Amino acid sequence: MQYSFRGLSAIRIGVAAAMIAPMIALAAPLAVAQDSAVVATINGEPVTETDLAVAMADLNEQFAQLPEDQRRAAALSAVIEIRLLAAAAEAAGLAQGDEFERRMALLRQRALHSAFIDEEIAAKVTDEAVRARYDRQISEMPSTNEVRARHIIVDTKEEAEAVIAELDAGGDFEAIAREKSKDGAAAQGGDLGYFSAGRMVPEFEEAAFALEVGAHSAEPVQTQFGWHVIKIEDKRVQQPPAFEQVADQFRSLLLRETYFARVTELREGAQVEIADPALKAALEPSGEEDGDQ
Repeated sequence: MQYSFRGLSAIRIGVAAAMIAPMIALAAPLAVAQDSAVVATINGEPVTETDLAVAMADLNEQFAQLPEDQRRAAALSAVIEIRLLAAAAEAAGLAQGDEFERRMALLRQRALHSAFIDEEIAAKVTDEAVRARYDRQISEMPSTNEVRARHIIVDTKEEAEAVIAELDAGGDFEAIAREKSKDGAAAQGGDLGYFSAGRMVPEFEEAAFALEVGAHSAEPVQTQFGWHVIKIEDKRVQQPPAFEQVADQFRSLLLRETYFARVTELREGAQVEIADPALKAALEPSGEEDGDQ
């Protein structure tokens, strides 16, 4: 599916998606342990369990490849390094100046951005909301017919006609497929599984959907791959994926939708003026995009 968001250009969508990627991965508000137990001290300053939890959350991407039992130690090592180098930077006067102040302001804004996502967006994407989004989309899906087919594919029409004659005389389709079919499905008795319209080449698909369950081809079917004899094992309406199989995808989808809707709402209520012409052209929506809902 494709979704368009009024007031969001492709570039801004890409940037926003990158910014909310950690949220999508977590798919839930960040829970930081409120534990004041001291696990270490650095020059007399305590490091608590809460400090470790914050570090692990902030550095989650870097720690993702580590075994679970190594992450706390890695977090403590990171906290030690950060605090020691930060103290050295303070002593060197690196905390002074406009550039540092601008960096601090951006870091604070990013932290607030993350906090807003956790509390105002991710927290509202509940299990019930995800299930409702799944149910709505499944109810809107059109019914799609599927068939389960087997086939025997050979090089010539004469070989295919001989196979049909053998089947007409009572031959076992699966056994003949294993013996004579020339493609990879031969080992499974020619079983191609279930497929819907548009999944096979047109000549094969037309012949397969025209057959009744249990019937095999009365005439060979030619495609660019060779000559086929087809048997239909079953017909059914395509089953949607179970909720448990796609819950994570629907949670991510709902998080994105909620995020972009909130961003769009805030942008429409804000005064944003872009002075640079190139940036203005890249970020501001065209008339067509502005009309999207």
